[in-house]
Amino acid sequence: MADWGPVIVATVLFVLLSPGLLFQIPAKNKVVEFGNMQTNGASIFVHSSIYLGLITIFLIALDLHIYVYD
Repeated sequence: MADWGPVIVATVLFVLLSPGLLFQIPAKNKVVEFGNMQTNGASIFVHSSIYLGLITIFLIALDLHIYVYD
């Protein structure tokens, strides 16, 4: 029995919260820009902080598990 919950949650959050892919906070000229495919140090810090908060909520607070049986 394998627990795939942490792997799936971490992968989905990593893809969705990559700076510049869907949105970027803070952007170069605005507070939020959508789909600009650029990044900077401040946006990396903000996105990694959001990632840490969400993965903590999903894996520790909600105790999310996805089991695969062989």
